[in-house]
Amino acid sequence: MDTIELLWRRDLPAAPRRGRPPRYTVDAVVAAAIAVADRTGLSFTLRDVAHALGAPVMSVYSYIDGREQLLELMVDQCRADMTHREPSGDWEARLRSVADDNARLFDEHPWMADIESERSVLGPGTLAKYDRELAAVEALRLSDTDKDAALTLVLDFVRSCARARAHARRERREESPEQWWQREGAKLAALGVTERYPLASRIGTAAGQAHSAAHDADAHYEFGLRAILLGIDALQAP
Repeated sequence: MDTIELLWRRDLPAAPRRGRPPRYTVDAVVAAAIAVADRTGLSFTLRDVAHALGAPVMSVYSYIDGREQLLELMVDQCRADMTHREPSGDWEARLRSVADDNARLFDEHPWMADIESERSVLGPGTLAKYDRELAAVEALRLSDTDKDAALTLVLDFVRSCARARAHARRERREESPEQWWQREGAKLAALGVTERYPLASRIGTAAGQAHSAAHDADAHYEFGLRAILLGIDALQAP
């Protein structure tokens, strides 16, 4: 099965079929896979998807060629379904909205932040998202190549923050930051670390007291996004 045809299946004329109608649809397989990935992350298998459908695992191959193709369909569907605010304000406000929309997408589907691929998903959901988000950088006094790079920089930053946030959530389910620091901090104090590394101790303590943790994903997201937007603004032609 051709990936492009599956991605754009709703835009293609229905092919005539003989025999019994299929029990499931590509849409149903993709929806089941997204639900499984939302629960388990990228460790899911096609057997897990088949179980969610209540179908034999081999029947899934009637709709998709394999797991990698299914992942492309899942990503494109999530991008097609993502909530987004209508663009408004100047380029900075629009680009901040793009960042926040994508942060929310990763919160809803954390597994998407862990997908690594140099290739773009060439489906309608992805292309519509890209076209919509480019409107946020269109007003920049930059070349088209740099506009694309500015958008990519923001999206890569948001994905990195999403990974950090997901990792922090997993850690906090096992132990709170306060519990961790009470145990580890006491050991460091006994070693005289404050005197040996005064700069790390001073700034680390200040950050920890401000965020009540060694790392505050939300605070770092706000700081990083503000720094990126200021950097993009500085690159604009006079």
